[in-house]
Amino acid sequence: MTDHYDPRANVIRLSEGVYSSSSIAACGIAAHEAGHALQYAQEYGPIKLRTAVIKSANIGSQIAMPLFILGLILALPGLCYVGIIAFSAAVLFQLITLPVEFNASRRAVACIERFHPSDEELKGVKKVLSAAAMTYVASLAVSLLSLIRLISIVQGGNRRR
Repeated sequence: MTDHYDPRANVIRLSEGVYSSSSIAACGIAAHEAGHALQYAQEYGPIKLRTAVIKSANIGSQIAMPLFILGLILALPGLCYVGIIAFSAAVLFQLITLPVEFNASRRAVACIERFHPSDEELKGVKKVLSAAAMTYVASLAVSLLSLIRLISIVQGGNRRR
C-alpha cells in the first residue's frame, strides 16, 4: 500500500511510479487519494466509522486464526467462536471500507472531469478506479466465504458430538 492518504500526518503518499507519471492511471490514483483527504476534511461518515473500528479490526485479524485453531485443537467450540467474532471485526472493516473507496473514486472522477479530459482519458480513469475498487469487493467476498467456512467447521464439529 504505497499510494495512500495518511490522516495522522495529513499527507498524500504516492509511489514513485504514480508521482512521476502523467499517465491517466497515475492521475486517477492520485486524485483518488486526494478524495480520501477530502473525506477526512469534510468528516465523511463512513471514513469516521472506518477510523473508529480499525484498531479492533487489526487486533481481530491478528488473533482470529490462532484462537480458532487453538479452539479446534483443544476441542473448545467457545474459543473457536471467539476467534470467529475476532475475524468478524476484520470482515466488518472490509465492509465499511467499500463505500469509502467508492466515494473516493467518485470524488476523483468529479475532480478530473473539471479539467475537461478527452472521453478516452475519462474512460481510462474510470476503468482504473473501477478495477481498484473491485479488488476491495473481491477481498470482502473471500473474507465472507472464509467466515462462513469457519462457522461451518465449528457447527459441523458440534453436530458430531
